[in-house]
Order: sequence, then C-alpha cells, then structure tokens
Amino acid sequence: MPEVRSAIVVGGGIAGPVTAVALGKVGIESTVYEAYETTADGIGGTLSIAPNGLDALAAAGLGGVVEPVGTPVTAMVMRNGRGRRLARLGAPAGLPDQLLVWRPELYRALHDAAVAHGVRVEYGKRLAAIEQDDIPDGADAAGGVTAVFTDGSRARADVLVGADGIRSTVRSLIDPAAPSPRYVGLLGLGARLSTGPVDPARIGPTGQEMHFVFGKRAFFGYVLADDGAGGWFANLPRATPMTMSEARAVGADEWMRVLREAFADDRLRAVDLIDRTDPGELVVVGGMEDIPTVPTWHRGRVVLVGDAAHATSPSSGQGASLAIESAVQLARCLRDLPHPQAFAAYEALRRDRVERIIKMAQRTNSDKAAGPVARVLRDLMMPVAMKVMNPESFAWPMRHHIDWSAPVAAVGGPAAGDPAPVAARTA
Repeated sequence: MPEVRSAIVVGGGIAGPVTAVALGKVGIESTVYEAYETTADGIGGTLSIAPNGLDALAAAGLGGVVEPVGTPVTAMVMRNGRGRRLARLGAPAGLPDQLLVWRPELYRALHDAAVAHGVRVEYGKRLAAIEQDDIPDGADAAGGVTAVFTDGSRARADVLVGADGIRSTVRSLIDPAAPSPRYVGLLGLGARLSTGPVDPARIGPTGQEMHFVFGKRAFFGYVLADDGAGGWFANLPRATPMTMSEARAVGADEWMRVLREAFADDRLRAVDLIDRTDPGELVVVGGMEDIPTVPTWHRGRVVLVGDAAHATSPSSGQGASLAIESAVQLARCLRDLPHPQAFAAYEALRRDRVERIIKMAQRTNSDKAAGPVARVLRDLMMPVAMKVMNPESFAWPMRHHIDWSAPVAAVGGPAAGDPAPVAARTA
C-alpha cells in the first residue's frame, strides 16, 4: 500500500490525465485541476506518439486509447527544396508504428479515458499558490499540501503534481529561480487539409510516410492521402522571438502570404498545399521553445512531470511521449517508496534520458534554420551519413520500455527491469 493516498494534479493537457490514471492504478486518488474553463477541443496542430509513448500508455492501463484517433506513420522521408531525397528512416524493427495525431483529438481521447477511469476534472482552476505543511524537505512524516486557486477555492492532498506545461506555475512556485522557456529560433504554423486535387508531379501523396522538406528559406512537413486529405506544418526561421498571442495577432491571411513567399523558390511545391488551406484552419503556434534543463524537479510534497520538468521543442517528435513516460514512472515510484525517496528515484530514472533528447532536438532545429553554406553541407552529408550510420542510433528513444511490475528501489539501489539510476539532483 503506497504511503501517498491522494494527489492534486495541476494541468489537464497530456501529462495531467495520464498521471491521474497511472496514480489511480497504484491506489492514489487524484483530481485534475485545469486553468482553462473548458477542454482544448479544436485547439492545436499535429504531434506524434512514438512507440515508447504507446508502450507507456499501455503500462498505465491506457493501451488502445489513442490508436482510434491516430494515423500510423511507417517512415520519415527527408528531401531538400529541389525535391531531392536526402534520407529515409523506416520504423525500427519490432516496434509499432508511431501515430500522427491532432492535438485536440488527443486531448479529448485522454480526457475521456481519464474520466472513464474515475478521475475527476475541475475546470477554471488557475493555480495561485501552494501551501505545504512545515515539515523539513525530505522528511517522511505525516502532512499534506494545499493548492490555492485564483477563484479563492482550495484543494488539499498528500502530494501535488505540476503537469502544467512549459510555462508551469508550479515550477516557478517551488523554485522562483527556475529557468524560463528558451526560444529556438523557429516559428511554428500548420493546418489540416480536406480532400482536394493532387498533382504527383508537383507534390504527391505520401501514403503512410511523413515527408520533411528542408526548403531554401523554411522547413515544411506534410502527410497527404491519395484523395488530397492530410495536414502540414511549417517552421519559419526568425531571429527574434514571437509569442503565440503576437503571432496570432498578425492574422491568418498575412501568414498565408508569408508562407507562400517562404516556399516560392522551392521546386517541391509546398505552396500547392498552402494554397489549398482554408485560412480559418491555420494553426499559429508562435515561437517554438524548449528548456535545456530544469534544476529543481521536486520540493517537499510537490513534483513536476511533462513539459513542466523537461520541455523539448516539437522538433524532437518526443514531447508527448516523454510526458507520458514520466507520468508512468512517477506512479511506479510512489507505489513503492515514501514520497521523498519516490521523487528522488523518479528524477534519477528520467533526467538523463529527457535531457539527451532535448539536445538531439536542438541539432534538428539547427538543420531547419541552416544558412546557404550549411544547407549545401547538410544536403551533401545527410545521404552519406544515413548510409554509414547504424539505424539503431536513431531508434534508441523509441525502444525505451517501462516494466510496470518491476519494483522501484531508492536511489543507490537499482531495481530489476530499470537502468541503473544516475545520481539524483534533489530539490
């Protein structure tokens, strides 16, 4: 029986509902508190759930939840703006296909699954403060934590989990010196496409492949079915950051003009898909961001998961999957250890892995924003590198498996089924 019996989960995006379900599986009753008044229906573009994310969902008891809203992707094809194929990365042997999902559909699937598992979700609960009992950090003693919301309401539980994203309020409350998100030099936009004309000579169907185009001025990714349905995203290099609200204030029509100009000189006709896009369907993300490292993952009875602890830029293709993994590992640790040791073990299991993937995404961001000389070198070297490199060098993030049944040991004594933990940096 776990020492922790109840949890407050702040944030109702991806990490929050999965955390609540995983905690419920180990006997910890959780309530999710979401700052916004409603669910995120209709908001957001595409993201991928990698095989490791699917594996972690199954460990939490959520296997099969996202498959109905996902499109399998069997390979990723890289081209330059002239249409030349630079590389193709197939699915790693023995693993399920990654899934391409639309963010609002993923939110809805996870929300509905959490409710079906008995998780209570409260909306319009924006966190203002956290009050912890006056117990020394790390002490294993009776106590609790209280969340204070801006509407004056309060909630109390044994622990509080900050699953509130890259601009986490929880992170700043447990560490006022915590780093802020870092702009990576790219703006993100995208859209869903309905059926329409397809000219294979200009930009053809992709089947179950995801195609990425390193254009002359910007980066373009797309999937396109035979009937013309699909979706695309663009990453525009920009020296100065732009918030989501600033980017949306520009207006869809102006962004469509900017996108046409960015891809006008590319032989591979991304502009065909842009021209087919309804401006009302344009998703404007604004500046893409990450946080290379978060020094403090937990303090007292409060702990971070997902982007609150380890925000990677979208270029990793792993943000959602890493959040799901962390939710599951946190539940395992709280199942087997008192909360101070559980939080330390959780951080030890996760930190090296997530920070390594964040660094990988940084290199991808550099390729997307390459200048004239770097573009030439990239186009020359990428095909050669893909031929000589072991495919498994790209597959290791996706092969991560969480053995739910394996016991978790305190830091210093690795449990069966898990890699030996690195030294944890406790709060």
